[in-house]
Amino acid sequence: MRSYSSLEMLVCGLAVDEAISSSFVLVHMNIGLESNKAGASMSYEHCETHCKKVLSNGDVYVGDFDGLLPDGMGRYTWTDGTIYHGQWEESKITGRGKIFWPSGATYEGELCGGFLHGAGTLFGVDGSTYRGSWRMNKQHGKGIKLYSNLDEYDGLWREGLQEGIGMYRWSNGNTYSGNWKTGKMSGKGVMKWANGDLFDGNWLDGLENGSGYYKYADGSIYVGIWSRGLKDGHGTFFPAGSRLPYQHRYSEYIVYGNKVQSLGPTSLFSKRRKKVNRWNMIGYLRNPKRISHRPSFLDGVWNTGDACESSLSDNTPYALCSSTDEGRHGLRNDSVLVYDREYMQGVLITESMRYYDFRRSQKNKWHCKMKKQPRGPGETIYKGHRSYYLMLNLQLGIRYTVGKITPVPMREVRSSDFGTRARIRMYFPSKGSQFTPPHSSIGFFWKDYCPMVFRNLREMFKIDAADYMMSICGGDGLKELSSPGKSGSIFYLSQDERFVIKTLRKYELKILLKMLPNYYDHVGAYDNTLITKFFGLHRLTIKGKKVRFVVMGNMFRTELRIHRRYDLKGSSHGRSTNKHNINENTTLKDLDLTYVFHLEKSWRESLFRQISLDCEFLESQSIIDYSMLLGLHFRAPEHLKAYSESQSSLKRSANSKDDISDVQLCDEVRTSPKGLRLVAHEPSSVSSLPGSHMRGSTLRASAAGNKEVDLLLPGTGRLRVQLGVNMPAQASWKLLHGEGLDTTELDPAEVYDVVLYFGIIDILQEYNMNKKIEHVCKSLKLDPVSISAVEPKMYSKRFIRFLEKVFPE
Repeated sequence: MRSYSSLEMLVCGLAVDEAISSSFVLVHMNIGLESNKAGASMSYEHCETHCKKVLSNGDVYVGDFDGLLPDGMGRYTWTDGTIYHGQWEESKITGRGKIFWPSGATYEGELCGGFLHGAGTLFGVDGSTYRGSWRMNKQHGKGIKLYSNLDEYDGLWREGLQEGIGMYRWSNGNTYSGNWKTGKMSGKGVMKWANGDLFDGNWLDGLENGSGYYKYADGSIYVGIWSRGLKDGHGTFFPAGSRLPYQHRYSEYIVYGNKVQSLGPTSLFSKRRKKVNRWNMIGYLRNPKRISHRPSFLDGVWNTGDACESSLSDNTPYALCSSTDEGRHGLRNDSVLVYDREYMQGVLITESMRYYDFRRSQKNKWHCKMKKQPRGPGETIYKGHRSYYLMLNLQLGIRYTVGKITPVPMREVRSSDFGTRARIRMYFPSKGSQFTPPHSSIGFFWKDYCPMVFRNLREMFKIDAADYMMSICGGDGLKELSSPGKSGSIFYLSQDERFVIKTLRKYELKILLKMLPNYYDHVGAYDNTLITKFFGLHRLTIKGKKVRFVVMGNMFRTELRIHRRYDLKGSSHGRSTNKHNINENTTLKDLDLTYVFHLEKSWRESLFRQISLDCEFLESQSIIDYSMLLGLHFRAPEHLKAYSESQSSLKRSANSKDDISDVQLCDEVRTSPKGLRLVAHEPSSVSSLPGSHMRGSTLRASAAGNKEVDLLLPGTGRLRVQLGVNMPAQASWKLLHGEGLDTTELDPAEVYDVVLYFGIIDILQEYNMNKKIEHVCKSLKLDPVSISAVEPKMYSKRFIRFLEKVFPE
């Protein structure tokens, strides 16, 4: 598939300079004719119905005039051969008309002020055609593009690029129907290949990304998660001919007038479809080879055997239910053999086989619908959502206070900038006031704590004020997350996932305000601190109810998928997760961790030096119950990756037009058979956003001559390696606690290459009287070392000792 970045490229043959310059010539010509009112030299020839004017530069106009200005129908010819014939209004090209370029490209339709604007058709010199809406020389609105190679796009456009609902049909028979963004398939959509394969799910930048299902031509189905076009995470598979628990469904779209509407779910397996006035809508990129529609190498091997492949799991993004005709693989009348799988970058690493019992599913009628599990972090807050007005008020308050404090000249903070009295208070009535804009939410009171301090912290963490407001207060809504802990706090995530907003209890707000001066000094002195970054502290009061928020950086803001998440405290009592409730987004605990992570020696030294400093600070503030939030991105095991490449090379020999990224990945395996590849740091080449989760310095590696390094990952790019951010390591299995492990569930690979993300969170719990009482009560029944509520000094020592086991020498 190929992408286009502007109207001129979409013209497919109409020269970029010519298309742009001609529109400018139209405008300048308007100005030129208007200037001749003052007496510029011009030759006139009169006839019965038209007047011909020859400009001093050789351009010629023949048509109607209103006084000295072209008005009505007219024909303008430039010296380079470009011709416009159509309507004029007060010396401006406005109305319907035709433009003929010397290259052979033509446009017929509406214009305004010398620009292609309105409905019109552009015929490119290579035979391509666009029919639809224009705005200021760019496709904008509803339109159909027929390419010279007979590819076709039918859908919505924005500023010259496909955006919104659209359908792309390739000349080879492949089709895509769904959402687009900035010219690429993004959002929900259905891709149907000419060979009968079909993918229905989420897309990002033209690749499968997120949850979805893949139906192969032989009838088998895989339901799971994708990352940049590769299976990545947990999923399930139904073998061909299985008795399917339910029929997958997807949406089609039609257009009534200017509105795009969904037809609703349409059965994938339905033989008959209703004939409707369907608006043809299909994908974007020209080369369909960019999107892989082949089974993984293990799928291909097993499909040729007698065994049934893969699976249905309650932990997958869709729970499959209901029934269809029995298939040849139905081994029992009410059961079907399925496989639960886990992939890493397209490579199958674990698999378990089980039977799905239809009788059990029929007892639970609510399972007979497609049950959507979290496809990613959080649920987007929409109009009508329980948190909708709360989100609007929060966004309005942050936009107001950040906009108010940002123009204030930067200065050092003073003691008066801290504490409960350092605040901005404002009432936001629905109708607006002298100081606040009108809004569609409920009137509310807003309080912004220590605005100058948090403004300086944002500057210190390199957070641009405009980016901060756009991330949290932009047109897209926030996402609501469920709390992984016992605090009952509600978490919100910005759409770009850079910032996390957490609700606080009153005592937590007081603790943060109390420790804020020392926190400010600590993060200013140690730019590699692992402690949570705070960017703002606010309070909303709606109808007498007070809601307190803190804005923090998201430690898992990364281009890579986080396969495992752990919350590690160092205690053992109650520190395990119910295995039946685990899914892709579950945060596991201390007893669930079965890996240790080997870092470069200098990195480990830097890590524990910083952990000791951070724990010393928290101890000085009498803080306990903090934890290390650890995220793991697994790279595919090398021995499996090598096998995958050998299978892919066989397929490439049969199809020489495969994506070049496959070749690059194969080269990476040959050049780096073990470990992750580190290269010298290049600031201009690093793909990372500053501020929200980044730390101060780039780490140095002995393998690179003690120079600053970046992590180079095939298909992803370069990532800046910092303490707790994009840190490569090797994970090996080891039982950290001697209980509760089922050895039959261990992964087959002994060592994995992983990328680590971690930081210290939950730092707002003091060792107060309540915690002292909790410690005494629990110590009567349990080992005092195993419980979380211990005095700060003991807590920090136990915390560090446990992490020394997690990151051994």
